[in-house]
Amino acid sequence: MKFSAEQVKEIAALKESLIEQIDRHQESIEMLEKNITVLDSFLKDSSFTKASQLEIKKEIEIQPEPKKIEKPVKTSIPIKRVNDGKIIANAYVTPEQLSIVLDNEIVINADTPPFKSFFLDRIIGEMKKKDCQEAESGKIQKESIIDYIVNKNGTDIREIIIKNYRQKERVNELINTAGWSLTRMLENIKK
Repeated sequence: MKFSAEQVKEIAALKESLIEQIDRHQESIEMLEKNITVLDSFLKDSSFTKASQLEIKKEIEIQPEPKKIEKPVKTSIPIKRVNDGKIIANAYVTPEQLSIVLDNEIVINADTPPFKSFFLDRIIGEMKKKDCQEAESGKIQKESIIDYIVNKNGTDIREIIIKNYRQKERVNELINTAGWSLTRMLENIKK
């Protein structure tokens, strides 16, 4: 295959252009490598490790152990009726909340005293009041204030969820007073 003189000139010019581009890129690469060397020495002097070493460490750290993937453990605590010790509810404690789930055989209307007046208003209400004061003074965030949700089946209590209890002492107080309140409520129903 023969090329015309004009085509040979164009091919030679193209080759020359490619060589110039390679030289320019080579100079840029060398400059970038020098910059990396300077940055590495700066990081080394600043007690950091090189990025290449960080990648190796990440690969080692990323290998998860199956135990770390488990869901948070819920501790179940039976709540018993004060007079005969019959289980009337179970308390499930996680780091975020306390759930008091009534036994399926227990039917208690949410309006039965002393649920609202004692358990919700006095016990949880006082804790909430204290948390609000601490939030105003900046000791805790507003999102950390204790709060509750009462899940019902119609008007009957099925579950009481208490969020942001924050202290183990509160869990004990809430479980004990829930047991006492539910026992009194059952007694008031029988009257």
